[in-house]
Amino acid sequence: MVKCFLKKVSRKQTNSGRDAPNCASNQAESGMSKVFIGGSRQISRLNAEVQSRLQQIIEKRLDVLVGDANGADKAVQSFFSEHHYPNVVVFCTAGECRNNLGNWRVTPVRPPHLTRDFEFFTAKDAAMAGEADFGLMLWDGKSAGTLVNVARMVASKKPVVLFTRLTRRFQTVKSREELAAVLSACPAEVCSRVGAYIAEYAREFAQPSMFNTC
Repeated sequence: MVKCFLKKVSRKQTNSGRDAPNCASNQAESGMSKVFIGGSRQISRLNAEVQSRLQQIIEKRLDVLVGDANGADKAVQSFFSEHHYPNVVVFCTAGECRNNLGNWRVTPVRPPHLTRDFEFFTAKDAAMAGEADFGLMLWDGKSAGTLVNVARMVASKKPVVLFTRLTRRFQTVKSREELAAVLSACPAEVCSRVGAYIAEYAREFAQPSMFNTC
């Protein structure tokens, strides 16, 4: 089931917006059923391609793990709330949810400290990356946090489907080399900044050599 989902979402759509036919699947066929959906705070609207992927998640009745931030988190929550989808869990740092549009179950995550910095607010992301079987990340092409989440999951040998808003392209990232290729295609400033965040907040993933192309 999950392999089918990853294959489909990593395939570029035609101009007509049509995908290849859905493959039949059953949740019992795979033990992988939890998807961590996250993305950039600058993404507040979901285009048709992304919505079709979320619709497929509903059809396959996957369990969705999502954060409580504004931007992509809130937009994804809005989609599932409008579709009355119950299989959603919202992860919130210290249990204080900024957004829970569907009044879903909440998983509180203890922060590493009380200072409200990047590490404080992304403690929930680390928890979702640890619990999920695979990920769907919506990236604006600039933000570091989204690719830190990709790095966390790849380090645990979990595949991630990455949607880049600038190119409207889906690609599956399963290895350090594939994420390095994503970074190498970015402007030098973005590559260097994102690389620094990965090195600090996803230490299990980072390798100095992977950022030589920045």
